Amino acid sequence: MSDFKPIGGTVRSRAARELRDRVLTGRLPPGDRLDLDEITEEFGISRTPVREALLELSYEGLVTVTPRSGITVVGISPEDAVDNFAVLAALAGKAAEWATSRITGPQLDELHRLADAVTTDPDVVDANRRFHRAVNLAAGSPRLLTYLRQAVRVVPGSFFTLFPEQERRSRADHAALLDAIGRGDAASARAIAEAHVLDAGVALGDWMRAHAADGTPITP
Repeated sequence: MSDFKPIGGTVRSRAARELRDRVLTGRLPPGDRLDLDEITEEFGISRTPVREALLELSYEGLVTVTPRSGITVVGISPEDAVDNFAVLAALAGKAAEWATSRITGPQLDELHRLADAVTTDPDVVDANRRFHRAVNLAAGSPRLLTYLRQAVRVVPGSFFTLFPEQERRSRADHAALLDAIGRGDAASARAIAEAHVLDAGVALGDWMRAHAADGTPITP
């Protein structure tokens, strides 16, 4: 396992995010047995948040937690990864469509600022997250936002590290999305947002298949 990198959120949420990322990218492959004490020592935190993080992953179907067998990675297949992104794509597309008709002038200005930040901010992952969150908020639907918060968990935190070319493509997609929103073209905005996420899912699925086939160690 690689070193635990502290990020925003509670200790439990940070642990869950890191463990989820390792499962989603295959660094914790299906069938692996996880040692609670080993994870606790690596992350430098107490057992309780690690236990709660693993329970969270068990609810998501990524690991199983049983009294006798302990903690076992279930993982996901490349096909599952693509399907997960397809669900997220449908939600992101709807958010972009609604944002086009509901966005305010200040919100559109903020989107342009956030799109620029994806290019200039050293933390491109956080900048990208803030851009997409702003689009989702502009959709004006608390219910849709709830679904998106759940669905976006399928995106590994190390995605841009694994696929640097996707970082460049994201910037182009953001520009196209902003143009469609600015023109009030809801159909185009939806199509751009959906394709943006679907392409990312295909890239992850292909990458997982390639590593599974050649046995190359998976490291972010």
